[in-house]
Amino acid sequence: MDKKRIIQVDEKVPLPMLLPLSIQHVFAMFGASVLVPILFQIDPGIVLFMNGFGTLLFIFLTKGKAPAYLGSSFAFLAPAGGVIAAQGFEYAQGGFVVVGLLGCLLAFLVWKFGTAWIDVILPPAAMGPVVALIGLELAGNTITPGKTGADLTSGPHIAVFAVTLGVAVFGSVLFRKFFAVIPLLIAMICGYLTAVALNLVDFTPLAEAKLFTLPQFHLAKFDLNAILTIAPVILVIATEHIGHQVVTGKIVGRDLIKDPGLHRSLLGDNLSTAISGFVGSVPTTTYGENIGVMAVTGVYSVQVIAGAAVISLLMAFVGPLAAFISTIPGDVIGGITFLLYGMIGTSGLRILVDKKVDYGKNRNLILTSVVFVAGLSGLTLTFGSVSITGMTLAAVTAVIISLVFFLLDKAKLMND
Repeated sequence: MDKKRIIQVDEKVPLPMLLPLSIQHVFAMFGASVLVPILFQIDPGIVLFMNGFGTLLFIFLTKGKAPAYLGSSFAFLAPAGGVIAAQGFEYAQGGFVVVGLLGCLLAFLVWKFGTAWIDVILPPAAMGPVVALIGLELAGNTITPGKTGADLTSGPHIAVFAVTLGVAVFGSVLFRKFFAVIPLLIAMICGYLTAVALNLVDFTPLAEAKLFTLPQFHLAKFDLNAILTIAPVILVIATEHIGHQVVTGKIVGRDLIKDPGLHRSLLGDNLSTAISGFVGSVPTTTYGENIGVMAVTGVYSVQVIAGAAVISLLMAFVGPLAAFISTIPGDVIGGITFLLYGMIGTSGLRILVDKKVDYGKNRNLILTSVVFVAGLSGLTLTFGSVSITGMTLAAVTAVIISLVFFLLDKAKLMND
């Protein structure tokens, strides 16, 4: 029985394979990454440019040892939306810059004092559900009609969704040799062609696109209220980053927290956010969609991720290229992410299994239970103009309860 060919982090990929493998990552990130600037009503071109720049910066700072694509972060949507409505996007940029700099400070503290504190604030019983929620919280988006979700209210849309998901699922377990490496790209092509055949693709953006475009750069403005509104997001993105590094480490079979080191990956992620915010883009984050692509394909090469970053940079200047990808229907994106988000969720559960979390102990059972329900219940807590819900609330809950349990354990008050 043939085993899937694994291409490791530091392996080089033959040139004929590099382009399609990189395009697959571009397709995976595009819909979600461009959705953020659309919601903020800013130029998607600057976001594509800074996504590519940030990814290359991340690869450089992590010495090419941590495969990750940096796309637009959704963690800032709620607080930044309030700032934008009240003061304008430039002041939200100021908040992005400060959060990025706080993340760089956190990277320094990790470098100085190590990573032992991670198991204190996020033990495996908490880390597992938080990581799982990165995917599970997004699951509903896959069947929410729009640019990144499928419209399952009519036969033609259902057909496109079904073809895309079907090829992705069965291609992942049936394809062999080179085709086993690009099942998601093949699935998207099949889904796109089905959508064209059913007259569901709007080619207007492609017809109207200019051959050459320039990203719209504009500098950040700083206001204390705006900064205080956005700053608490640092806890969320730090937790998300650790979760993504753990998940990626599990997938590639390496401890990325130790090598290249959490301090390096935190620095790359947050320095990218600070620079992006300063010049007119949105915060960046390591992307779950691209982690999912690696999990499905078994291709972990940083060279492939760098290729996707270069393509993203080019898309910021080549109008028809970005326009073509923007014509991909939500039914296709939804079909792909239906599988990817589920795999991210499963990666969180894998942490619980690999760490052999003992649910005979009440502390572990309670911790996992509360974190899952905090993230999936729809509960929202509001502090002034800042609201936290979903994975954000779950992460904060996990840290607080974990710290309390740690202190109670030190005082020998735990009953297990």
